[in-house]
Amino acid sequence: MYGEIVLFSGNANPALADRICNQMGVPLGAARVGRFSDGEIRVEIEQNVRGRDIFLIQSTCAPANDNLMELLILTEACKRASAGRVTAVMPYFGYARQDRKVASRAPISAKLVAQLIQAAGVDRVLTMDLHAGQIQGFFDIPVDNLYALPVLLRHLRENLMTPNPADTVIVSPDAGGVERARSFARRVGAGLAIIDKRRPGPNESEIMHIIGDVSGKTAVIVDDMIDTAGTLVKGGAAVKNAGARAVFAMATHAVLSGSAYARIAESSLEKVLVTDTIPHAAPGAKVETLTVASVFAEAIRAIHFNDSISKLFLTEKT
Repeated sequence: MYGEIVLFSGNANPALADRICNQMGVPLGAARVGRFSDGEIRVEIEQNVRGRDIFLIQSTCAPANDNLMELLILTEACKRASAGRVTAVMPYFGYARQDRKVASRAPISAKLVAQLIQAAGVDRVLTMDLHAGQIQGFFDIPVDNLYALPVLLRHLRENLMTPNPADTVIVSPDAGGVERARSFARRVGAGLAIIDKRRPGPNESEIMHIIGDVSGKTAVIVDDMIDTAGTLVKGGAAVKNAGARAVFAMATHAVLSGSAYARIAESSLEKVLVTDTIPHAAPGAKVETLTVASVFAEAIRAIHFNDSISKLFLTEKT
C-alpha cells in the first residue's frame, strides 16, 4: 500500500486537473512546470512525495511534443524524489493515430511514445477512449482505458431525445465506427444509421450514402475524435439532406485543428458535444464541452485504494 494520494498537473490541461481535484476533495500538488530561457522544460516538485501515490494529469494534446516532455520530466522528478508509485493520467493520448505502419518505411509512433513513458518510470497509465485499443498492448505496465460514453449518454438522454426513442437515430460516420454507434443506439433505444463514404476515382469528390432511416428524426453522429471537422461537416450535410429534422454530433476528443471551428459554425450541425480531455480556450458557438472529471476522479480513487474499476469500463461492447 502506498502513502497518501498526490495529484500534479503539467500545462496541458490544468482546468481538467482542477476539476478532478474538486471532485476528489484534494488540493492540486505543488509543482512548478515552466521553461528555462533557452526553451528547455523546467520542473520542480515543491512538496514531499516520498512513498506517496502520485498521479500526473497531462493530456499529450497540441503542442504534443512539449506536453509529452513535461509528462516525462515530471515522472523523472517524482521518481528521483522517491515517489512510491507514479500513474500517468492521460485523458488524451497523443500519437494514438500512428498505431501501425501505413507505408513500408513508416514508424509506429504510438509504440515509441509508450516506450518513452515506461522508460521515464511511469508505473501505470490511465487514459480515455484510445483511438486504437491495441495501444494498450504497446505497454508492459497496466493501462486502464476509460470511456466517455456514460457522460455523453447522460447528456443525450436529458437534452437531445424526445420521450419517444424512435424519434432519434444514432449515426456512425463510417464503417469503422459502427460498433460505437450501435452501443449508443442500443442503450437509448434509438435507431441506427451509417454514412457510407465512397470515392469514385482519383481526384473525384467523395459521395456519401446514408444506410438507414433518418427522415424526420433527430440524428446524432458519434465518433471518438474530431480533428479538422471536414468529414464530420460533410457527413452532417448528407444526413440533413437525407431528411433528418436536426443533426447533432458527439465526440470524446475535440482536437479541432485548422479551420475546424469555422467549418462547424458554417455547417448544418445544430450542436457539437465534446468533452474536456483537450482544453478549449474559446469554443465556438456550436461547440459545447462536457466534463469527464468525475470519471477520472472515480478511477483514481479506485486505483489508489486497490478497488475494482471495471464498473467504469462502460465500453462499446458491454
